[in-house]
Amino acid sequence: GMPEMRDLDYMFNKFTANGEEVVYTFLMTNKSIYSRITLSSAGIFERYTWVPTSWEWTLFSSSPTDQCDMNEECGPYSYCDTSTSPVCNCIQGFSPKSQQQWDLADGLSGCVRRTPLSCRGDRFLRLKNMKLPDTTSAIVDMEIDEKDCKKRCLWSCNCTGFANADIRNGGSGCVIWTGELLDI
Repeated sequence: GMPEMRDLDYMFNKFTANGEEVVYTFLMTNKSIYSRITLSSAGIFERYTWVPTSWEWTLFSSSPTDQCDMNEECGPYSYCDTSTSPVCNCIQGFSPKSQQQWDLADGLSGCVRRTPLSCRGDRFLRLKNMKLPDTTSAIVDMEIDEKDCKKRCLWSCNCTGFANADIRNGGSGCVIWTGELLDI
């Protein structure tokens, strides 16, 4: 989610995510270039590089870069889009939970389903070009494909969404969300 974290001639980035840990590391391959990273309590991630000629640290990159990069900018069942005003939008089939808050450009209350789920004959809406929702209450199974993932989700009345765990090379694995969809 941070395109600016590309590998450079003098810096190699590594991201590891598995059942044991989630770790970001970097290696400076040019020993004459110094870099440091800070992560503030507000979630601002900044990379600085040392500029010897000016004897100071210079901001190289920072994230989040826009309002929608902030965690949970919009509430449940809504998505953030900086090209719209206000930035919070309800997913199709949902309406603002609090129209008054929505009218004041406060989307934190999120959206609610217009039609309750029946647990029989429900369908999914494909959302494209979206950041996946928060995975705090998600289930991941790397052994099944998207077709089986959809079947498993349809079988469970608690399932609110599903996706490939890894979208590379045509997709693999399965992520299933139960409960509210947040941080889209």
